[in-house]
Amino acid sequence: MNPGYDRPLYLLPFDHRHSYVSGMFGFEPPLSAPQHAEVAASKRLIYDGFRQALGDGVPADRAGILVDEEFGAQVLEDAHASGCVTAVSVEKSGSDEFFFEYGNAFMEHIAKVAPTFAKVLVRYNPEDDEQLNRRQADRLRSLSVACRDAGQRLMFELLVPANAAQLQRCGGDRDAYDRKLRPELMCRAIRSLQDDDVEPDVWKIEGLDSRADCEELVGTAQRGGRRGVGCIVLGRGADEQRVIGWLRTAAAVPGFIGFAVGRTTFWDAVADERKGAITRQQAAGRIAQRYLEWVRVYEQAAQAGAPAGAARARGS
Repeated sequence: MNPGYDRPLYLLPFDHRHSYVSGMFGFEPPLSAPQHAEVAASKRLIYDGFRQALGDGVPADRAGILVDEEFGAQVLEDAHASGCVTAVSVEKSGSDEFFFEYGNAFMEHIAKVAPTFAKVLVRYNPEDDEQLNRRQADRLRSLSVACRDAGQRLMFELLVPANAAQLQRCGGDRDAYDRKLRPELMCRAIRSLQDDDVEPDVWKIEGLDSRADCEELVGTAQRGGRRGVGCIVLGRGADEQRVIGWLRTAAAVPGFIGFAVGRTTFWDAVADERKGAITRQQAAGRIAQRYLEWVRVYEQAAQAGAPAGAARARGS
């Protein structure tokens, strides 16, 4: 199976685990059965918002969810039965180095869930420790090859955090790092991983402010005959206006097929529901409204940025 997925994809990710459990609930592992049930119920709430958004106009053939098996097994089962695009995370949460959540049994768990995508999140900076990058690349190659052999699509969430030297070169300004250094580092990371036989169908990448940077990233992801490989832009928990800016920039670039915006979509609604400030139904409605907003922003920007004669095909 050649790598690639070029259909529009509007993903609602809520596979957050370590940061979600501690930040939203204040729980520390190991969780008790009631604590686990409470976290799982909140994931069902987010999924309820997703389902409401489908009823409110989000195209079902473009919509998808990304959730973890630990707290979202029932959600994945329901979404799969409903014909939705599904993605399940396979990385161990809360670790700076990539490890499999279920060790060498990772393919057994993927097969059990039968998602559209197996998704992996990796922090990979090409100027970081070479041994760290080598260890991660070796594990990622085993995942990529196993997915390819099984006919399983793979989604790769690439994070390129600044190291101390890079941040110093930008005067300690993280926004400057994002603008000046991160775009090139992302392309270098993708090339390095591809050379190590890591072949995702979709790259899930941090937002870029420049169209030229988006075009360069797509060119890298699709180099060497990988024309069907798609890119989606993630929200990184940023505020609404910054997310909208990233969506508009990416949507106008061929090769970007959609987005994955999670915390900015659901965090405040879930937190308010837990405090009793709003009902569960109101929280689901807020999640649906925010998710629908991203879809409208992205589709309007995609239509506006499409070349003459391409708008109809891109929106079909």
